[in-house]
Amino acid sequence: MKFGIFYEHQLPRPWADDDEHRLLKDALEQVELADRVGFDYVWEVEHHFLEEYSHSSAPEVFLAAASQRTSRIRLGHGIVQLPFNFNHTARVAERIATLDLVSDGRVDFGTGEASSAAELGGFLVNRADKRAQWAEALDAVTRMFVETPFAGYQGAHFEMPPRNVVPKPLQKPHPPLWVACSRRETIHLAAQKGIGALSFSFIEPGEAEQWVGDYYATIQSEECVPGGFAVNPNIACVMPMMCHADEETAIERGLDGGHFFGYSLGHYYVFGNHTPGETNVWEEFERNRDLFGFRREVAAQTGQALGAQLFEQGLGSLRGAIGTPAQLRELMRNYADAGVDQVIFVSQAGNNRHEHICESLELFAREVMPEFHEGETERETQKLERLGPAIEAALARRAPPRRPPPDSTIMAAMQP
Repeated sequence: MKFGIFYEHQLPRPWADDDEHRLLKDALEQVELADRVGFDYVWEVEHHFLEEYSHSSAPEVFLAAASQRTSRIRLGHGIVQLPFNFNHTARVAERIATLDLVSDGRVDFGTGEASSAAELGGFLVNRADKRAQWAEALDAVTRMFVETPFAGYQGAHFEMPPRNVVPKPLQKPHPPLWVACSRRETIHLAAQKGIGALSFSFIEPGEAEQWVGDYYATIQSEECVPGGFAVNPNIACVMPMMCHADEETAIERGLDGGHFFGYSLGHYYVFGNHTPGETNVWEEFERNRDLFGFRREVAAQTGQALGAQLFEQGLGSLRGAIGTPAQLRELMRNYADAGVDQVIFVSQAGNNRHEHICESLELFAREVMPEFHEGETERETQKLERLGPAIEAALARRAPPRRPPPDSTIMAAMQP
């Protein structure tokens, strides 16, 4: 199994003048450390206007900086928002290809459609159209990677004349594709498109096993018509993480941050009312956390086998991978046995401290990661051999790259 680290760039109030600067510099140091100790991926979101929850509005800039401080870790957009008012599709293709070139071919291209009212409303994206916009943009951007020149596009939501979109990515035909998933039906959609599923739901290993089973069955069925020109059969799960030799110390260092991550997500996507520049999400979290599944005394139970949540008298509270190396080893084994390909850890959350995050990453890499990396290359090879015929059949169902029409010459402007 592979392991990644995940960044929203969380910054709870109150804010000092230098906080955003320090936040990004610390995150780059953490990525550099993760690369050195053997983590496989760093994932960076694209969000806009989500104060405290995510100060990550330009992931391509952060990942480009990370690319120059690392040598092997893969750089994951988790995700680029594809509806057209967020990002013009040609600009997405240009940025992804450039990052792939400067990183020596280490980009994974996660995509999504956004769902928060703050973002959709801020960019005037119609919620009813966003899935259709994502599908058109995915088709168009992958064609921009492989068509020389891009033959143009005439869709319900996106129109562009033929142009040669340059540069082209280093990875051929293009970087691996992923999509953000929060529900089982979106994971099924990922399989139908032949792309990796980035699950941002905090799911237990037993539930993950059901999702994995449906995902790989769909990949191998005639339902699978690739959204790109390669199939990326992978499923990843996200969860909070803080590792320490003493369980109570791990809880003290990581639980409130993990809970704030979950609460602030809910604030913007489920139950919150937000006034830009005024609402204090951290204060609301401290006041209301028990009402929304983030009860500290439940999740802080010690000596338990870990799960995405811990329970007490019918109450569930988010826990994730917050505990000792032995506890995390058992939890990771459960996800590996369920068929999950990658676990992605959220450590930069709430007010979690930089030095504690670094200690946790080093400890996990030293005491837990090696046994899951052992044999990973062989597992990947066997998986791709097993899926090879289905992938080949799926790609045959994908409409091939096109040539532009013969009348697409661009005339130079007349000079006076």
